[in-house]
Amino acid sequence: MSTTLPAVHITPQSVLLPVIRSWEIYLQDQGRSPYTIKSFSGDLQLLARYLPPDRAIGAITTEDLNHFLQWLQSGRGVPCSPKSLARRITSIKSFFRWLHKHGVVLVDPAEKVLQHSVLSPLPEVLTPEEEKSVLEAATAYRTARKPDARPYTLLALLLATGIKKSECLTLTANHIDLETPSAPILFVRYPNPQNRYKERKIELPPEWVESYREYQVQYQPADRIFPWSPRRLEYLLEEIGNKAGLTKHLSFAMCRWTCALNDWKRGMERDAIRQKLGLSKIQWREISLKLRQLAGEL
Repeated sequence: MSTTLPAVHITPQSVLLPVIRSWEIYLQDQGRSPYTIKSFSGDLQLLARYLPPDRAIGAITTEDLNHFLQWLQSGRGVPCSPKSLARRITSIKSFFRWLHKHGVVLVDPAEKVLQHSVLSPLPEVLTPEEEKSVLEAATAYRTARKPDARPYTLLALLLATGIKKSECLTLTANHIDLETPSAPILFVRYPNPQNRYKERKIELPPEWVESYREYQVQYQPADRIFPWSPRRLEYLLEEIGNKAGLTKHLSFAMCRWTCALNDWKRGMERDAIRQKLGLSKIQWREISLKLRQLAGEL
């Protein structure tokens, strides 16, 4: 993975727009998502339109950046939400940190720009008692007169691995390695190389394997493990929650957050949780803060 500046020669006298393009290439080399690159690039292009077109990157000051941020909030005439402002500050800081790291600018003008953190509300998670109740409800389907292993197989997988709905929907049989029954593994893979940083392997609980084998016999999935629409699987989780008498709305997101919180409380290494969830270090900043709050540490 490239960590150097692109081939385009960048000096302190370079102007913003061609340097922004070089930064886009760098972000692509780092495997950043197209959406992140588009957002970061758009934020920097706003800065380029605000500053004089001949302003060299080496001449941009902290004062320039602060004036730009004030303009975004009150002078541009276009609403700038707190979340958008926070992202634009992150874009600016990342861009100038990159230039400073590679010696293009001797002083990072964005270093002293204050970061405006905006957190969305805390997510709902299952308490230990609620988690036990929904697993028991899912087990009841599995042991009914007409056994159905699908609810337990889905729910237990989500609670153990914390995978996202989109990842669950694309799972196939070759994503699960059962060669060592005592240490089964789930592989989360992405067809797009730009998402390779999200790929990972996650240990599965051995007791899950028995349910999975029952499920395979009952449903015989030919391609995807869960060959249903996203809405159908969401309904399935809702049915489990209703059967358990849950007052909360059982969902993929709730299972993902519950899994992460359980790992956090068990003392799993923080970076191991980040990697298990397939998060970038930037995404992890907000997620880890929320986990600290959910764990009662703040």
